[in-house]
Amino acid sequence: MTTMRLDDLRQYSDVLRSRHGEAVTVRFVEPRDAEALQNYFRSLSARSRYSRFLGAASELPPSLLEDFIHIGEADRFSVVATMLVDGRETIVGEARYAYDAATASIEFGLSIDDRWQGHGIGAALLKNLECRAASFGAERVFGDTLRSNETMIALARKAGYAFTNTPGDWRLTRFQKQLHVEPQEIPCASWRLAAVSPSAISSLAV
Repeated sequence: MTTMRLDDLRQYSDVLRSRHGEAVTVRFVEPRDAEALQNYFRSLSARSRYSRFLGAASELPPSLLEDFIHIGEADRFSVVATMLVDGRETIVGEARYAYDAATASIEFGLSIDDRWQGHGIGAALLKNLECRAASFGAERVFGDTLRSNETMIALARKAGYAFTNTPGDWRLTRFQKQLHVEPQEIPCASWRLAAVSPSAISSLAV
């Protein structure tokens, strides 16, 4: 895929709910989000950043930030989870996922702002990612995390993921899940658009 047109992105947004009923919007990252996204990563605790990037990092390197804000390049996508906090759109979580047509799988990673962990946002975002993966025709989703990342491991286990060793890196564990999303549920905008037109996902790119 090539870069998606910005005027196409809004229709793929979803409104989820936190454990306490607050609205959480999940939308594709846009170039205008670069500064806010960088500030989000800087605001994470050192432990959360280490877990997300599998190593020490104080912020996103410029080249990686560029990758985050350009949607669809090499079949890679980035989303942010935002909430209205004191009347302002605030990033409270993010995820990045990549589709591999050869294996019909989606690999992903995600993070939630330390201040918003425990509100059910991670679980809601994970379910949304599964739906977005299914809309591509993916049959499996997976991710790798540090064996010390108890928060991510607990989240994946509760969501029904199975665990195995990550090939080539003893520090990591892989969590994976076969997808069985029911079409009649239409649980996210990407699935709904794909249901309307089988070519909807391929039309995302220009």
